[in-house]
Amino acid sequence: MISLIIDGQEVKVEEGTTILEAAREAHINIPTLCYDEELSIFGGCRLCVVEIAGQNILKPACATVVQEEMEVTTHSAKISRVRQNLFELIIASHNISCELNCMTCRRASNCELRKVAEDIGLEKVRLDPIDKGYQKDESSYSIVREPDKCITCGRCIRKCEEIQGVGIFTTADRGPATEVTTFSDKGLGNVECTNCGQCIHTCPTGALHEVYHFDNVWDELNDPEKHVIVQTAPAVRVALSEPFAEIDSPTTTGQMVAALFRLGFDRVFDTNFTADLTIMEEGTELINRIENGKNLPLFTSCSPGWIKFIEHFYPDYLDHLSSCKSPQQMFGALGKTYYAEKNDIDPENIVVVSVMPCTAKKYEAARPEMNSDVDYVLTTRELARMIKAAGIDLPHLEERDFDRMLGVSSGAGNIFGASGGVMEAALRTAYELITGEELEKLDFEMVRGLPGIKKAEVEINGLPLKAAVAHGLGNARKLMERIKDGEEYHFVEFMACPGGCIGGGGQPIPTNEEVRQKRIDAIYELDRNKKLRKSHENPLIQKLYEEFLEKPGSHKAHELLHTEYKERGI
Repeated sequence: MISLIIDGQEVKVEEGTTILEAAREAHINIPTLCYDEELSIFGGCRLCVVEIAGQNILKPACATVVQEEMEVTTHSAKISRVRQNLFELIIASHNISCELNCMTCRRASNCELRKVAEDIGLEKVRLDPIDKGYQKDESSYSIVREPDKCITCGRCIRKCEEIQGVGIFTTADRGPATEVTTFSDKGLGNVECTNCGQCIHTCPTGALHEVYHFDNVWDELNDPEKHVIVQTAPAVRVALSEPFAEIDSPTTTGQMVAALFRLGFDRVFDTNFTADLTIMEEGTELINRIENGKNLPLFTSCSPGWIKFIEHFYPDYLDHLSSCKSPQQMFGALGKTYYAEKNDIDPENIVVVSVMPCTAKKYEAARPEMNSDVDYVLTTRELARMIKAAGIDLPHLEERDFDRMLGVSSGAGNIFGASGGVMEAALRTAYELITGEELEKLDFEMVRGLPGIKKAEVEINGLPLKAAVAHGLGNARKLMERIKDGEEYHFVEFMACPGGCIGGGGQPIPTNEEVRQKRIDAIYELDRNKKLRKSHENPLIQKLYEEFLEKPGSHKAHELLHTEYKERGI
């Protein structure tokens, strides 16, 4: 342990700790912009500079390791002056003209620039903003890049490279002309971007955000000719309350449902229903592949960010992907066929809206092979914005139930939202379908939690079924390389985002490890409280097969619920 003095307070920390980390342990706030605790140290913004006794030069707290008996001052007149001057230079490159002012910026309520300005006591900006004439990048179906709002902190570059292992961002030019861009400035939609949206989570400004669909959804809700139905993913319900600062405890699923009805949706359904359906189709596919010994391991296909990743970087393994559409797309297909038929509604008048924790779902819905199953995708953040705009008092709503037809689900559907959840849900069903015996212990804890790669072996009828789970595309790459090198599995779950869907690019900001764990805990609590906890026991899934799909893996099921993917090149 190292003992040092910070602002007159004795602090003891482990050797190798930075001044910034030590100060935070002592509950002393030092402003930062380029720092992200999950990323490597950059030390570019210099807002975290501090004074060290005996040294004339101010040091960046994020990049300076503590030493025995070091005396640190984090706030002084000199430091304040330097921070304010640095911040003025940073803000000058961030376009704050009337066209892009704070009131209309989507990050206005949680902008780190505004927070830092308050932290350092900035009262005025003496420098005029620099208009560099950048054009907004709207080439992607999922993510918009607004270079005028970029402060070149490099966090998106490091997040994409270090955590996701993709690396589509880079810097161009030098000095005041430095710009964060994509390769050859091609635009996000024309490079190997997986649409995961993790760059949005780390961006301290509004320079990166999702492609907004909420205005389109308002138009559809206000059209009397349209029958608008909505589905909600499991990860949305455990995070929706976070953008509402006045809410002390998480809102319930029933309150989320009530809010959606208040917004004007004709029917409110649950993506967990088609998560159960996915398990039936994917479980059947797994059993068939094990029996035939072909294209093993089977890779899950629920995460569209992972799908685009394998299309770009591991196309030789596309035959290993499950042919199942994701639960979002299965729902859309059923909404415009089964639901339309049972309710005598012209499919042309049905609008399917998804509320997802994921920015990549917007891209997935736009894929031509998805046949326009889903019309619009809202992120959790967009739904929160709509609820606020409608003046709905979310925490005081009386709970309502999902509409029954496509709204009954098992706890297995809920845990799809957490890393390892798809694997666990599949194992619950596969074990009973193969053995014909009831599973005594439903919780497969070995595939739960936040380790980047998890492995499990479950004996089913004498077969030691080998499974693996990876979340975050950086971990997906590591596991794929191990598989290329000969590691053998029967079934592998891949999720593009750290923590799984609960850490999706469309979830509320901030999303860090502590927040992810809280959401995961809430997901498993929902599962524990369900009467139904196995997908194959869902009575409405059974009814769907009896009335419409015949059986898992049938011709009709393949026609509606399955698809194929293609190599995209690098």
